[in-house]
Amino acid sequence: MRILVTGGAGFIGSHIVDALVERGHSVGVVDNLYSGRRENVHSKARLYVVDVTSKDLDGVMDRERPEVVFHEAAQVDVKKSVADPAFDAKVNILGGINLYENCARLSVRKIVFASSGGTVYGELDELPAREQAPTRPISPYGIAKLANEHYLHYYARTRGITTICLRYANVYGPRQNPHGEAGVVAIFAGKLLRGETPVINGTGEQTRDYVYVDDVVAMNLHALDCEKSDAFNVGTGRETDVNQIYELVRKAVGSDVVAPHGPAIAGEQMRSVVDWSKAHRLFGWSPKVQLDEGLRRTVAWFRGQITP
Repeated sequence: MRILVTGGAGFIGSHIVDALVERGHSVGVVDNLYSGRRENVHSKARLYVVDVTSKDLDGVMDRERPEVVFHEAAQVDVKKSVADPAFDAKVNILGGINLYENCARLSVRKIVFASSGGTVYGELDELPAREQAPTRPISPYGIAKLANEHYLHYYARTRGITTICLRYANVYGPRQNPHGEAGVVAIFAGKLLRGETPVINGTGEQTRDYVYVDDVVAMNLHALDCEKSDAFNVGTGRETDVNQIYELVRKAVGSDVVAPHGPAIAGEQMRSVVDWSKAHRLFGWSPKVQLDEGLRRTVAWFRGQITP
């Protein structure tokens, strides 16, 4: 199958590319390399250094003629979205529309979109969040992700494209960058391995649902077999606060550094956790990698990246 992965040189996207290539698919990658890395891209995939907001995307799409598109490219820093909502909207909303218009023009069969279970729901009274829960994002990043879901519903209804929205919890693992809400794992691991002292924002009691990247990739592969447009949570259903994450990373590193607490981030969401039973019911998907094991694997990867 001919498949295009936007953001395929980045953290999650590059793992998806690996899995698709290993299964024999013909894979093209679009990435502007702003945060992605050329060395992350599988040797059998074709890399186009193009921004999803650019008209140059038209030529890539004409050349690749994909049957399926995985849209992973994004501005992923929630704090940056708050500081510069216009830039976030340009990349995450206008970039998405640019891609979807190309998909409609070329009759792409399916779009699999990386949405955000960590932000589209906002603060809810009932957790874990189910797919039918109210969506009340409290950051421009979450608003943009939800806007993409609405646009994809439009393209599904009017252009006949099957659209699958995967609402990721907080993804972590090898190749992770320090941006996005799961970035604390990368930040803590990197600083401790370099002999630096991390700082925990606020009380550290903010909770998130941390899901390992291999489990996220597995759900993306299931999406290839989904023939009806739909949205699915991809998480573990377990809340872990930042203080706990720090202790687990510290132990995996083998450090005895005590992290000080800094100022809280204004407007930060306090709790986030998603229910993944729908994905299990329809595909048999479930998160396989336990948090302590996933963190050990992640720290081992970061250790290999640190120059002595």
